[in-house]
This record gives sequence, C-alpha cells and structure tokens, in this order.
Amino acid sequence: MTDHYFSRRRLLGTAGAAGAAGIAAGTTGGAIGAVAVQDDPTALTTVGSTAVMFHGKHQAGITTAAQARGHLVAFDLGPGAGRKAAAALLRRWSGTAERLTAGRTATDDTGVALDAGPSSLTVTFGFGRSFFGRTGLADQLPAALDPLPDFSSDALDPERGNGDLWVQLGADDALVAFHALRALQKDAAGTARVRWQMTGFNRSAGATARPLTARNLMGQVDGTNNPRPADEDFDERIFVPAGGGEKEPAWMEGGSYAVVRRIRMLLDDWEELPLGEQERVIGRRKSDGAPLTGGTETTPLDLERTGPDGKAVIPANAHARIAAPEANGGAAMLRRPYSYHDGFDEKGVPDAGLLFICWQADPLKGFVPVQRKLDRGDALSPFIRHEASGLFAVPGGCEPGGYVGRSLLEG
Repeated sequence: MTDHYFSRRRLLGTAGAAGAAGIAAGTTGGAIGAVAVQDDPTALTTVGSTAVMFHGKHQAGITTAAQARGHLVAFDLGPGAGRKAAAALLRRWSGTAERLTAGRTATDDTGVALDAGPSSLTVTFGFGRSFFGRTGLADQLPAALDPLPDFSSDALDPERGNGDLWVQLGADDALVAFHALRALQKDAAGTARVRWQMTGFNRSAGATARPLTARNLMGQVDGTNNPRPADEDFDERIFVPAGGGEKEPAWMEGGSYAVVRRIRMLLDDWEELPLGEQERVIGRRKSDGAPLTGGTETTPLDLERTGPDGKAVIPANAHARIAAPEANGGAAMLRRPYSYHDGFDEKGVPDAGLLFICWQADPLKGFVPVQRKLDRGDALSPFIRHEASGLFAVPGGCEPGGYVGRSLLEG
C-alpha cells in the first residue's frame, strides 16, 4: 500500500504550524512515579504535528517527555519461532515504527489515524529473560535480567507479567497510539502472540495554562526528583556504557533496563484519610508538592528537621523520605509511568492506579534497593498493591536501514 505521507501529517487546524520534530528530553520524576513536563506550554493546535525521531543512539520513549496516551504490550514467540523468525519480526516492527513516528502510514494500514500527525509517537522494544532461551541465545542473556526478588507487597498475576518481547508505545493522541498498537500486532501475526496488554494515560499537552508536574490518581503532585539528562551522572545511571565488562554483553551498549509494575491504588481507603494524614504518608504538601519542611516543589527534603514535639517533620516512614536517593545510597532510576483505570468491580471499587515504568543501567542498583527499603516500612504500602511485574532488556537504538536488536540477533 502506498504511503499517504501528507494525510497522516495533516495538522490539527493549523496548516503551516511548524512541523517541528524534536524530543523534549527534560523529564522530571517523583514519589511512586513521574510524568515528564515540557519546557513550554503546547498549544492544542500543534499537538499532532510534533514528531520524535525513531533512529538514534538510544531508543526513543526513555528520555522523551511522557505522552498523554500509552500502551504496554508483551508478546510470546509462537511454537517454532526461533532466532531467524524473531529477527524478521524486529525488522518488520522497526520499519513500521520508523514510518509511523514520521507520520506516514503502516503497511496494509487500517486508516485509524489518517487524519492525524505523528503526535509525538514513540515505539520502544525490549527483550524478556525467556526470549533468550527460545531463540538459542542463552549465552547472550544479561546478568541484569536475573528475576527480581519477591517483595511482601506483591500480589502478582503471572499471566500479566514478563514475556519474550515487550513494546512500549506512547503518543499525544489516543487514536495514533492505538493505530501503532494495532499495526505492530498485525506485524507479529504468525510469529508472536500477545501475552498481555495495558493502557495508560497522562495529562494532555496544553491542558494547563503553564507547565506543571502532573498528579497521580491519588491527587498527589508526582514528579519532582527524577534524574535529568543534564545531570553529570545521568548516562551512567540510566544507560549501559560501552565495554560494560563481563556483566553486560556488547549488544546492550547504549541500552537500558525497564522495570514494569502494575500498581493498583486502593483509592477508596486513601480518600478516607484526612488531608493532613495523606500529606504525612507522602511527606509532601498535596497542594503544591512541596516538602512538609517548607519551600517549593523543588526544595530539597530537610530530613533532619524536627517539630516542636521533637518528632521529624517528615515522618520516618513517609514515602518521600524512604524513596529519596540520599536515603538509598544514591540509588536512582528514571521513572516514566502512566496512570490507568480499568473499570469498577461489582462493589464499585475502581481498578485504577499506576503503570510504573522505570529505567536504569542496572536494576540491582536502581529499582531493587529502593523497592526493598519501601517494602520494609513505607507508609504508602497499605494503600497500594503490586499486581503485575516485568523486567526487560532494552537495547540501544538503530541506524537508518537497520533494526532494533540487530547486533544481538545477527551478532
């Protein structure tokens, strides 16, 4: 099918709106998750015109500003689908992602997004631990893909976790995001089947008069202390370096590790708490995200300050205190989540919470130590439940004409 380039690039009401392609990489993060904010407000008429380049040293969708809509989907290879079939699939997927992120159509396009521009679409691919055995590549399995430890707050559904292949999709338009999801599923036919899929959302670009850190479904400002690309040690914390030693295979250079957790928020219980108690659980003011010790949202936590009663102003079990890098030997991860709502049960209880996604060069130095500490005494724990989990090796980006994972599958 011929690519209808201009039909997918039509702007939302502004014919000449600068079709500025770019990556808003200045992300922020926070308590149990983070939603990136852009440096400037985005006029609603330009949302569809923005594009994020698919090719590069790192895959898009890691430092890219978090989009308004997201899909997470895992696939398992079908019977008899080995290394050769997996390589062909990644080649198809990369070609489709290249076209769609540039605002063009997919092969055998469904027409779902013909009226939209690329809407900051990103497509990110990763490999689960089981992928390596299924493709005869066990000798290339990274040590960092060792299974995550068990945590006391886990209530994990194994059918909604892990998987051979993982795809993260994000876009600022729901139809563009769904269109990409459907295109990749069709590409996988005959090679891999969907294992699980989750859909999330964030605040839409331009929804506030000025850029603000987003709030999660508990109403908390959620996104303050994430590592920033401008930080001196950002790359070494988030991306696998060249020559990573015996622990890291060469094909992971420029890649990262994604921990994915479906965290249900027990909103009925949370919303019964008085405002002051909610703030003590988190350690921050609900109104503006500032620490209980004062200042603004970006003011550092004063973990030593005590009140007139001699007790710490930020309680010892406050979520912000326990999760703070300075309380975890500097452990840090780049959090880039989506909220989700999957309806109500028969009692009217919402199935809602956070699709937590965090990125790090080594999960044992990022996610694991922080989660272990939270597991031992986080005041937020009674109000959340970890219901699904996955860990994926996300290789570096690819060059034009190549495909993601080529150095692994053809190395």
